[in-house]
Amino acid sequence: MLYQLYEAQRALLAPFSEFASASSKLYNHPLSPFTHTPMAQRISAGLDLMHRLAKDYEKPAFAIPSVKVGGADGVEVAVQEQVAIEKPFCRLLRFKRFSDQPKVLALMKDQPVVLVVAPLSGHHATLLRDTVKSLLQDHKVYITDWTDARMVPTDQGPFHLDDYVAYVQAFIEHIGPEVHVISVCQPTVPVLAAVSLNASRGATLPRTMTMMGGPIDARKSPTAVNNLAMNKSHEWFQNNVIYQVPMNYPGAGRSVYPGFLQHTGFVAMNPDRHLSSHYDYFLDLIRGDDDSAESHRQFYDEYNAVLDLPAEYYLDTIKTVFQDFALVHGTWKVKGQLVRPQDIRGVRLLTVEGELDDISGAGQTRAALELCSGIPAAHKRHFDVPGAGHYGIFSGRRWREMAYPEVRRFIAQGAASPRQAASGAAASRGRKQPGKVVNKRAQ
Repeated sequence: MLYQLYEAQRALLAPFSEFASASSKLYNHPLSPFTHTPMAQRISAGLDLMHRLAKDYEKPAFAIPSVKVGGADGVEVAVQEQVAIEKPFCRLLRFKRFSDQPKVLALMKDQPVVLVVAPLSGHHATLLRDTVKSLLQDHKVYITDWTDARMVPTDQGPFHLDDYVAYVQAFIEHIGPEVHVISVCQPTVPVLAAVSLNASRGATLPRTMTMMGGPIDARKSPTAVNNLAMNKSHEWFQNNVIYQVPMNYPGAGRSVYPGFLQHTGFVAMNPDRHLSSHYDYFLDLIRGDDDSAESHRQFYDEYNAVLDLPAEYYLDTIKTVFQDFALVHGTWKVKGQLVRPQDIRGVRLLTVEGELDDISGAGQTRAALELCSGIPAAHKRHFDVPGAGHYGIFSGRRWREMAYPEVRRFIAQGAASPRQAASGAAASRGRKQPGKVVNKRAQ
C-alpha cells in the first residue's frame, strides 16, 4: 500500500512541479515584465528549488560522446554505447571508441579491456560515469547496466543473489580471459564469488581484480549501513521494506525494495549536508553563479534517480553479506557450489578504500587480500585514498587524481606480466582466446 500512496503523491506533485518551473522562468526571463521587480530573483530561485524538490527524476544518460585517448596531449575520439549482452535484469554495455587515425587505432587495440561491475544498490550505473570516462582514456570498457526491477515483468521470474553471481560469470566468459574486473561497492562480494567459482571449476578468470569500497567483511569498522543490516532481523526487512510494484509499471506485482525508500535512507544518513546543499543552490541562483548551480543540478539529477531492487536479491544480500557473513566464514554456497576464494590463482588483486568512507568501513574491502590466500603476496596490493569518502573513491577529483592513477598502473602491470599458471582444471583446459576485431575502425 505504501508504494501505491507514493505513486499517488508523485502524480499529484507532477503538475505543481511543472507550474513551479514555468513560474520560475517567468521571473527571470529577460523579456518578462516580472523580471524587473525587486524580489524577482529570489522568487525565481525559490520556485526553481520547489520544482527540483518535487520533480520526478528519471534514469540519466551516460552522455559520453567522446574521450581523449593517449593522455593530456592525446587525441579526441568518438564514443558509442553498444549493448553486448541483454538479460532480463541487466544489460552489458560496451563503450566503443572510433577513430580514423591508424596510430590511434593501433594504440587503442593494444589497451587492456575492463569490465566495470556497477552496484545494484539503489542508484543507476550512470553513477559511475566519471569512472567510465577516466577508464576510457586508457582502456576498452564494458559496464553492467542493471535494470529497474519495476520494469521487469513477473513472467521473467525472480532474481536472487545467486543469479547476480551467474550474470557476472557470463559477462566474464563473454569478454574473455584478458579482461580486468573492477567492482565498486556492493558487487565486490558477488564478483569475488563469481571469480572464486570460476577458479574452482576451471572456467575463465580475469587477469586482475580491483575491488573498491565494498563489504567483503562487514564485521570490520561497521558503519550505520552495516549496523542497520546486522541489528534488524531478516523478518523485519521482509515485513517493513518489501512492497509490490503498482499496476502502472511493466513489473506490476513484483516484490521489490522500492527506490524511493532507498533514497530516503540515503538522505537520512546526512540530512544536514543535503539541506545545506539545497540552500547553497538557492543562494547561487540569487547571485547568478550559474556554474555552481549547474554543478548542483548535475549531482542531484544523478543522486535522486533511483531504481527498485528485486526483493529476493535484496533479502539474500542482507542475510548472506551482513548477517551470516557467509563469504568470510567459508559457508556460502551458490547453486550448491561452495565459494572458495583461496582457489583463485593467476589473478592479481587490488583493494581500494576511502579514508572517510561512511558506507563501507575501513578494512572491509581489504579483507579480500586475506581471503584470496592462493594469490602470492607480490600480486596483491591495497590502496587508501586520503580524504576520500565513499563516492570519492570512484568519482570526482580524488578519484581522478589519486585513485585512478593507481588503478591504471595496476591494470597495466597485470596486462604486461605473463599470467601465472592457474591450478587445477583451469590449467589443463587452457584459455579462451580473445575475439578478433571485426570493425578495424573501432576499438
